Amino acid sequence: MSFDFAVILAKGPEILMGLGVTILIWIVGTFFAVILGFVVATARRFGGRLVDTLLTLPIEVLRGTPFLVQIFLLYFGGPYIGLRLDPITAGLLGLSVYGAAYYAEIFRAGYQSVPIGHVEAATCVGFSRGQTILFVLLPEMALLVMPPSLNMAVILLKETALLSLITVPEMTMTVSAIGSQQYAFVESLVVLAVVYWALVELANFLGRMTERKLSKLGTT
Repeated sequence: MSFDFAVILAKGPEILMGLGVTILIWIVGTFFAVILGFVVATARRFGGRLVDTLLTLPIEVLRGTPFLVQIFLLYFGGPYIGLRLDPITAGLLGLSVYGAAYYAEIFRAGYQSVPIGHVEAATCVGFSRGQTILFVLLPEMALLVMPPSLNMAVILLKETALLSLITVPEMTMTVSAIGSQQYAFVESLVVLAVVYWALVELANFLGRMTERKLSKLGTT
C-alpha cells in the first residue's frame, strides 16, 4: 500500500464545497448561539429567581449530554413530535442551541464579574435597566468573556464534523465519501486533520486580533 494524496486533491471542487458548508454552518450557528446565550444569560440575571430556576434545567441538560446525542434526537426523533427538519436546518439548529447553553454560562459569569458598585452607580445617576446593560455591563464584561467565547467558537467549529452523521454535506462527509470511493481512507483522514487544524489556527488568529483591538479600546 502507498499513500496517494492526488486521488483526494483531484476532487478539489467538491472538497471546497464541503468546506464552504462547514464554514457557513459554523459562522451562522455560532452567531445564533451567541445571541441566544446572551438573551438567556440576561434573562437569568434580571428576570428574578423563578426565571433563573426555569432556565437552569435546560442549560444543564444541554451541557450535560453529548452533542452527537442531541443532533440524533433532533433529526431522527423530531418526526415523532411533528418536527421534520432537513439535515442542514437540523444541524444549524442543533449547533446553535448546543452552543447557546455554553455561551449563556459564559455571559452569566461575565455579568457576575462586573463589580456591583458600578451597577449601583449607574442606577443612582438614573440609568434604566437597558441603559445599565448597554453602557455599563456590556463594555466591562466584553473583555472578560472574550477568551472563553473564542474557545467556545473553536469547539463549535470542531463539532461541525459530527453533522456528517445526519448527512449534512459538510467537509467531513464530503472528504470521507471521496476517500471511500477512491479507497483512500488514510489520505482522506489526513486531509481532514490538516484542514481542520488550519481552520482552528485561523480562528485563533482572528480571535487574538479581536481581543487585542478590544483591549486597546478598553484602555482609551
